[in-house]
Amino acid sequence: MILIADGGSTKADWILLDLLGNQKFKTRTEGLNPAVFSENALHQRLEANAELAEVKNAVTELYFYGAGCGTEKPTLLLKSIFEKYFKNAKVTVKEDTYAAAFAVTTKPGIVCILGTGSNSCYFDGEHVDVRIPSLGYVLMDEASGNYFGKKLIRDYYYKKMPKEISEKFESEFNLDADIIKKNLYKEANPNTYLAHFAEFILKNERNAYFNKVLHKGIKEFFKNRILPIEESKELPIHFVGSIAYFSQDIIKDVARYHMVKLGKFVRRPIDGLIEFHRNKLKLEQV
Repeated sequence: MILIADGGSTKADWILLDLLGNQKFKTRTEGLNPAVFSENALHQRLEANAELAEVKNAVTELYFYGAGCGTEKPTLLLKSIFEKYFKNAKVTVKEDTYAAAFAVTTKPGIVCILGTGSNSCYFDGEHVDVRIPSLGYVLMDEASGNYFGKKLIRDYYYKKMPKEISEKFESEFNLDADIIKKNLYKEANPNTYLAHFAEFILKNERNAYFNKVLHKGIKEFFKNRILPIEESKELPIHFVGSIAYFSQDIIKDVARYHMVKLGKFVRRPIDGLIEFHRNKLKLEQV
């Protein structure tokens, strides 16, 4: 059995395939970002899923593509946890940029992730080259869920949010200052906490204020994460993640301004990963 997973800080999607490429089940765990969560928390989140527990000894190959797996130490930690849990599996752990790339293309291009966090890379058709390493939600992550979450909270407190939108924002979230500070500075996963505020933009009808917020963040992302990649002038730029998927109109506007070519928009890379691994299986069986 082959187990494939695409994981962020908020959630991880898992697909089990048999050796013929047939899907046996699809399941979800909480996020498994090894750069954010403790070893104990990672164990607990993995073991909490009953479907994975049932097949853990039958899995022979595990491919995990995850946020926080771009450097050696957290990657080795997660790999070690998986090897102990899936005792009979050969385990491969790669950065989530690989999942994004494999999900959208088999040809050279620029691949961008706009989800809870954000990232970009050059993909040569086989290998990912992250030209600008991400330093996470505190210093980078332009146009991500946590970026927009921070922007909304700041605008609310600085009274820069239009009154009608501010009142609706108040009604949907607990905006008590002590609660916000507790979640940001004393609780685990502040990036995920911030990102859930961004849902306010995605699930409400678009307006001038939301357009301005999205436009500013996406312009910053292009400036810092796409345009410095020399190949972006010639190659298609693909986007993966919920923020990107629901902001296609803004991304297209900014791309037009910079005269760059867009490629695919994919909300969930796991679906593209299934096809990638099915094709891999077919080639192995030839």
